[in-house]
Amino acid sequence: MTGTLETQPDRITAAEVYLSVEDLKTEMPFFIKQLGFRLEEIFPADDPAVALVSGHGMRIRLDRNMVPHHGKIRLRCTDPDYFAGGLLMLTSPSGHTVEIVDANPPLDMPETQHSFMVRHLRDSDSWIIGRAGMHYRDLIPDRLGGSIIASHIRIPDGGPVPDMVHYHTVGFQLIFCYRGWVRLVYEDQGDPFVLEAGCCVIQPPEIRHRVLEASDNVEVLEIGVPAEHITTIDHKMSLPNGRIDSARDWQGTRFVHHRVQDAIWSPWRIPGWESRDTGIGKATAGVAGVHVARPTESGDIWTSHDTDILFTFVKEGTMTLEVSGEKPVSLVAGDAFVLPPFLKTRYVKPSTDCELIETALQADFQTDFT
Repeated sequence: MTGTLETQPDRITAAEVYLSVEDLKTEMPFFIKQLGFRLEEIFPADDPAVALVSGHGMRIRLDRNMVPHHGKIRLRCTDPDYFAGGLLMLTSPSGHTVEIVDANPPLDMPETQHSFMVRHLRDSDSWIIGRAGMHYRDLIPDRLGGSIIASHIRIPDGGPVPDMVHYHTVGFQLIFCYRGWVRLVYEDQGDPFVLEAGCCVIQPPEIRHRVLEASDNVEVLEIGVPAEHITTIDHKMSLPNGRIDSARDWQGTRFVHHRVQDAIWSPWRIPGWESRDTGIGKATAGVAGVHVARPTESGDIWTSHDTDILFTFVKEGTMTLEVSGEKPVSLVAGDAFVLPPFLKTRYVKPSTDCELIETALQADFQTDFT
């Protein structure tokens, strides 16, 4: 089946012109501040390489990874299999490329490439400036094949944050306040609130939200699945939006605001430790679980697990991580590690103030003891 724009006008939702750029940090102010375009999408958040701006009847895709040769036009189509005879890539007589893409593509969830990894705070002296001027430190450099991103984020100077109402096309996203506080507002969750140190939220897929204000030197832990996901600016919605629906379902996930002052501690999956369950496992129907754990007594039990991804951030204190076949690793606050399935490990010599933030995908898994 073939067609033209005259016979199939409803299939195209947007047209985008590609431009190659060397640095988004210099290119975006030119288009936004000087030429009056506005930001629509940007990704990835920790080190933006692609930004979509619109204005004056145009949508321009600024792409740091594009080879600067011929021009390129991208058409977002509601039915790409039937537009232009099903061709997804066309070339004009002058060599310009026209790419046909799905206007609403399914979320791509890469298969996890398992690896044992330790990331020390001392490993990263430099912080990358990402979206809205925030500083990012990558906690999983290999992203486990693109299946997950974990970022340590800080905002050195407190006060209002230059953020806009936006949403993320993700499968799972956690925001854990590590130091200081941040004021946030979410779609259908009422008035803005303060997320304090030790507390966390999950941002369900495509929930609109905005960062309003932060304390000096605020630090947060952000975990997203998959690693690369698009941030879209919503210029139409204002927050708060005048509606409260705490039980609303976003693609199988409910919003969670876990408060440390309301936490209930109970025995953890590892003997000699206790944890507070954030309730994220239930809210995501088992897609992900988040616990904060602390030692209650000395122990040296070897364990292994069978979940797909197990990521841990040392929130406070110190401990030693022993891994079968590896040298013991001394850990301090700010360090992080990933344990692949079935790897035998044990947590030894934790300080009395030691606390761990453990994120598991899936939430329900088996811990084996040896």
